[in-house]
Amino acid sequence: MALYPKLILDALSHVRYPGTGINIVEAKMVEEDIHIDGNKVTLSLIFEKPNDPFIKSVVKAAETAILTYVGDFVEIKGNITAKAKQLARPEPAKLLPQVKNIIAISSGKGGVGKSTVSANLAVSLAQMGYKVGLLDADIYGPSQPKMFDIEDARPHLEHIDGRDLIIPAEKYGVKMLSIGFFVEKNNAIVWRGSMASSALKQFIGDAHWGELDYFLIDLPPGTSDIHLTIVQTLAVTGAVVVSTPQEVALADARKGIDMFRSEKINVPVLGLVENMAWFTPAELPENKYYLFGKEGAKRLAAEIGVPLLGQIPIVQSICEGGDKGVPVALSENSLTGLAFRNMAEEFVRQVDKRNAEFEPTKRVEVK
Repeated sequence: MALYPKLILDALSHVRYPGTGINIVEAKMVEEDIHIDGNKVTLSLIFEKPNDPFIKSVVKAAETAILTYVGDFVEIKGNITAKAKQLARPEPAKLLPQVKNIIAISSGKGGVGKSTVSANLAVSLAQMGYKVGLLDADIYGPSQPKMFDIEDARPHLEHIDGRDLIIPAEKYGVKMLSIGFFVEKNNAIVWRGSMASSALKQFIGDAHWGELDYFLIDLPPGTSDIHLTIVQTLAVTGAVVVSTPQEVALADARKGIDMFRSEKINVPVLGLVENMAWFTPAELPENKYYLFGKEGAKRLAAEIGVPLLGQIPIVQSICEGGDKGVPVALSENSLTGLAFRNMAEEFVRQVDKRNAEFEPTKRVEVK
C-alpha cells in the first residue's frame, strides 16, 4: 500500500488533544512536513509549551491512530517528535539572572507583622533609588495586594524572548506578584503543598522581573514546603526574620533562624527586625509603652550573633496605612517612616557586608 500525507492526516484526525477536545489536525498541531520513506513515517507534533502534561499521551495516541487507521505495517513508533512553540523555562541555576540580591523575609509565627515589614522595606528601598521586586509567597494568606491598594490588578502575559511571561503589577516603584491577583479576594485557597510550590515557581520563573537590585520574598509564617521550594529554586542572598519582643514569638523566631542556618538550607541570616517594639501614642510621641516586653528581639539578636536591623514601634498609622494601601514608609518624615528608613539602610549595609564576605549561596537539594 502506498503511503501519502493525507492518509496520515486522516488517521491523526481521530486523535483529540485532552486540553481542548479538538482533534490535533484541526488544532494545527501536526507540522506540515510529514516525511515518508517507504513504510517509515516521520512527523512532528506542535505543543504550546515544552512542559505540556499531555505530550506523552498525545504522541502515544498518534502512533496508535496511524497503526489502526492506516495499517500496522507503518514504521511510526519512535518517529513522532514533540516540539514546543515556547522556549523552556530556564534551569534553576539560571533563573533571575538580572537580579542582584534575593532576600527571604520570614517569621516563626503569624501575626508579628512580617508582611507589613516586607511592604515597607520594599517601599523604603525604592525611595532610596533601588530597583525592587516583591513576591508575595504567602500563598494561603496573601496580603500584599491589599497593602499596596492593587487588589483589582490582573497581571497580563507578554511574549518576550520566545516565552509568554507574566508582567508584574507595579506601584510605589515596586514590582509585585501575588496569588491574590489570580483568585477572588474572599475565596479561601485550599491547595496541597505541591500545588502551592508549583504556583510559586511560576511566579519566579515565568514572570518578567527584569533588572532588580533587591528581590524580596514575603514567605508564609513558620517552616513549610514554600521555604524549601525557595531555597531549592533560587540562590538566596540572605534571610530577614521578623518577630515581636514577646517570648512566645521569640521562641518561634529561634526555630526559623535555625532552619535557615541548618546544613541543608545554609542561608545566611542578615538580621532580625523587632516589630511592635513599643507603643507610642500620637499625642505623646516621646512616650514608649512596652506592651509585648522590652527589647526581646534585640537580646535574641545579640545572643545568637546576628544584627538587629531595626525596631519598629506600634503606631496607629501603620495599621491605617496597611488597610488603605498606603505604606507608612512613604512618609519619610514621620516617626514610623523614619524607623523603616533606618531599618532599610541597615539592611543594605548587611547585604553589602554579606556579599563582600561570601560567595553566592548555592542552590541546595533538600530531601
